[in-house]
Amino acid sequence: MSRREEKRIKDKDLFETVEEVFDILTLHTIYDLKNKRIIFRMNGVVSAGKESRIYLAYGWNRELLALKIYLTSTAVFKKGIYKYVAGDPRFDGLKPRSTRKLIYLWARKEFRNLKRMYESGVKVPKPIAVHRNVLVMEFIGEGGKRYPLLSEIYNELSSDDLRNIYVKIVEEMEKIVCKARLVHGDLSEFNIMVTPDLDIKIIDVSQAVSINHPNAYELLMRDVNNIDRFFRGVLQKEHILDENLIERLGKCLEKRKES
Repeated sequence: MSRREEKRIKDKDLFETVEEVFDILTLHTIYDLKNKRIIFRMNGVVSAGKESRIYLAYGWNRELLALKIYLTSTAVFKKGIYKYVAGDPRFDGLKPRSTRKLIYLWARKEFRNLKRMYESGVKVPKPIAVHRNVLVMEFIGEGGKRYPLLSEIYNELSSDDLRNIYVKIVEEMEKIVCKARLVHGDLSEFNIMVTPDLDIKIIDVSQAVSINHPNAYELLMRDVNNIDRFFRGVLQKEHILDENLIERLGKCLEKRKES
């Protein structure tokens, strides 16, 4: 068998779908993750956005994994993401000059945010590894299909179910701020998954910042207002916000000492 044929077999073993978005360095990154025995096989797209795509993958024990691959060919969100890095004391002194290096930093930032939240008991996917522009984490779903987002399933839920989910979201917000000492910064119905037993998982934490970030309070209020707006709308209520929530979160923000 020729070397080219051997390589083709290896490619077939690793990939079920190879897309045009994979540049050479991204392909090398995926091969590195296989050589490190982090992923065994990669399947198709689970979800796609302007900045990244999520792929279903299998680990070496055939456990389901999610690969989040940031697209290195886009500079659309370069200005938008730098402000979250520049003000974060965890990344002081890091000024990536190229879009690719900034995206590598962004992937590491999401991994660190996930790790910090996960270790603080926040309901997020378990982080597995990060390498260049590829983040590997626990797959949230069954049978190769992800669980629905709150935005996709809310109209199938009762008012009682929605109130219970609201309470759970508030609990996670408090853990993020008071235990993980982070602010999500973009929390909404579009990045909260709902499991079959009506529990939740919070996803997309790349933009989360330290509570020491100069815009931490502003970002926190955006999270609070997003959740309040959504539940007031779906429950058709004039008021849903836990009156003491802002006070409780504010007290945690006042303890601005980096752990």
